[in-house]
Amino acid sequence: MPHRATRLPTLLTAVAAASLLLTSCSTGSTTASSSSPSASSTPATGSITVFAAASLQQTFTALGKQYEAAHPGATIEFSFAGSSDLVTQIQNGAPADVFASADTKNMDKLATSDLQGTPEDFAKNTLEIAVAPGNPKKITDFKDLTNAGVQVVTCASPVPCGAATEKVEQATGITLKPVSEEQSVTDVLGKVSSGQADAGLVYVTDVKGAAGKVDGVTFKDASSAVNTYPIAVLKESKNPDLAAEFSDYVRSDAGQKVLQAAGFQAP
Repeated sequence: MPHRATRLPTLLTAVAAASLLLTSCSTGSTTASSSSPSASSTPATGSITVFAAASLQQTFTALGKQYEAAHPGATIEFSFAGSSDLVTQIQNGAPADVFASADTKNMDKLATSDLQGTPEDFAKNTLEIAVAPGNPKKITDFKDLTNAGVQVVTCASPVPCGAATEKVEQATGITLKPVSEEQSVTDVLGKVSSGQADAGLVYVTDVKGAAGKVDGVTFKDASSAVNTYPIAVLKESKNPDLAAEFSDYVRSDAGQKVLQAAGFQAP
């Protein structure tokens, strides 16, 4: 009997210790599970406005619809214009959640106080000459844009396509004399497709998107002015979670598939 009495407290102590350890492990496991991102993360809902370069109109419109279809409760709205105009609007307080620029120069004009996080590159684009169907002026290279009787239009220099045109002029030593300088690449394309100009400097993606309305002429010196497209969430965003998720979607495999099908290059 004394022998049994000696062991009983030891056994009870062991059981209590095991019980305490089990409770502690259980509590720790529950806490880890509840703090796990995958356990609590759900797609953001609501709406955002994306300010995007004019050359992104077709692809971003498609990406917006694709995103909305895959994420019920999310609405993606867009405002397309020349990147320099969009920067001015943002600096003047226009409500926007995301900015996608056609070059890094215009993104850099925004102060760090305007951005939430660091801009991420998502595409590249190259200049191409848009001409009337059939190329009646027989333009084959950049220098042909200076031929007598050729009316050429370009983007204004603050606009990314205008800055890229200037780089090509510097690389070739050829200075163009455009009949007009437009505030967006879509305006340049419109002048050519409507017959108001014989040729215009636009992007590869613009020519591809306007198939049948214009023809495209590639030229070797275009490689001296490849534009990189960055995207960033704006600090004044009213829905930063959805803004960040859409930005990530643009850079995802699904987003890249749409962009590259339109003629954009990988960043």
